[in-house]
This record gives sequence, C-alpha cells and structure tokens, in this order.
Amino acid sequence: QVQLVESGGGLVQAGASLRLSCAASGPPFSNYVVGWFRQAPGKEREFVATISRTGVTTSYADSVKGRFTISRDNAKNMVYLQMNSLKPEDTAVYYCAAEAHWDAVVTRLDPYDYWGRGTQVTVSS
Repeated sequence: QVQLVESGGGLVQAGASLRLSCAASGPPFSNYVVGWFRQAPGKEREFVATISRTGVTTSYADSVKGRFTISRDNAKNMVYLQMNSLKPEDTAVYYCAAEAHWDAVVTRLDPYDYWGRGTQVTVSS
C-alpha cells in the first residue's frame, strides 16, 4: 500500500509563504487522487485542496482559494501545497491523503484510503 510522508511545515509570520511536500512510496503514485487536509486544535479535520491523478483538475476550499496551489509530479512521487499570504487562521497540522478509487478530485474525508502523519504549520500575527 502507498505510504505518505509530509514535510515543509514550520513557524512563519502572517503574509509569509510555505511549501508543503507529500512524498509517496509503494504503488505508482499516478493511481491516486491526492488531497491536503488540516486540523487545528479542538477542531475537526477540514478539506484544503485536492488534485486528480494526472494533475489536470484541482479543487480548493473557499478559505484558501487564490492563496494556496496544489500540484504534483508523478515522476518524483511528490505532491506539493504552495501556501502564500498565510494567515493566523491557517495554523493547523496539515495532512496529505491518497484515494485509489475515484477518477477526479475528492473533497470529502471519508473516501481517502491512506493518510500521512501530518506536518505542523504555525502562523503568527
């Protein structure tokens, strides 16, 4: 089965940028729809962004549209989340997830089959 490892989180000031990476191992990465989710302390995990198997189609939560960009490089088994104009409300643990059965983007949590352990993003004001 596919294994996912997130990296790139850190502590930044409001307005700064970060790029998160999701490294995959196992079956061909192009077989999976990939999504980014985040969870703040005391809150439920929420959808951030998702990308289709080929990278042609993407979808974003309203809260990050225009600021975040998801991309993938299947040859390198990598998915990225470029986060610009970060806000304190973006503070959360960010998780990478993979889904093996859908053909397009997936915005709900339940369909995802595999999850990474997360990387912390903290945005100070």
